[in-house]
Amino acid sequence: MEDVFDRALAEVGREPLCMTVASQIRASILSGALSDGTALPSEKELSARLGVGRSTVREALRILQAQGLISGGSSVSTKGPVVTRDGALPIAASALEAVVALGQVPLADLVGLRTLIESAALRAAAEARREDALEAAEAALEEMRAAGADVERAHRADVAFHAALIDGAANGAYSLVYRVLRESIAAHLRDALDAEPDPGGTVARLVAEHEDILEAVRAGDGHAAAATLRGHLDGFYGS
Repeated sequence: MEDVFDRALAEVGREPLCMTVASQIRASILSGALSDGTALPSEKELSARLGVGRSTVREALRILQAQGLISGGSSVSTKGPVVTRDGALPIAASALEAVVALGQVPLADLVGLRTLIESAALRAAAEARREDALEAAEAALEEMRAAGADVERAHRADVAFHAALIDGAANGAYSLVYRVLRESIAAHLRDALDAEPDPGGTVARLVAEHEDILEAVRAGDGHAAAATLRGHLDGFYGS
């Protein structure tokens, strides 16, 4: 671990010193030099090792916490933080959601990106036909059938259905990007279901479309699955 922190001040530019320290530690986390679950030294020890003030270390750690890359106690000055990668995804999703809310990326563009990624994932899933993914999708579909007019329950099942088939592609990049996009557009799905005069009827229609998608994947017909998905998403988000 000494080498990681010895290099932390190797490239000091014009940015604030705390940003430089945070950037170098962040690079070590992303590269795997600091693995998930690694307990970092205390603020006092880091300050001595890096040759910077404790306030600089404190700000650097706060930056990394805000990025979802480290976690710790209620105060980073009393307990050394721990490297974690679990927090990065919700942070990324929140940032993307904020951009959407600010009008920088229209919802239609996000739906288009989701359609592109999920279509490719379904083609791969249809080729692989992994039994665990098909079973997870069927379980989610059954839960959606049982949800009926319960919008929140139907929404959770809908998310689980799509995630199961995307995971069936066995491509980590597809799964990761989908999860970020899903978080960014999830509110639209819930709001649209809430606004339906007949939510039970809408859920039943979505279930039928999901059944067609799953059947195509199970049959190994990725092109049919992707085409059905496009109609499914266009019909819902375009309405």
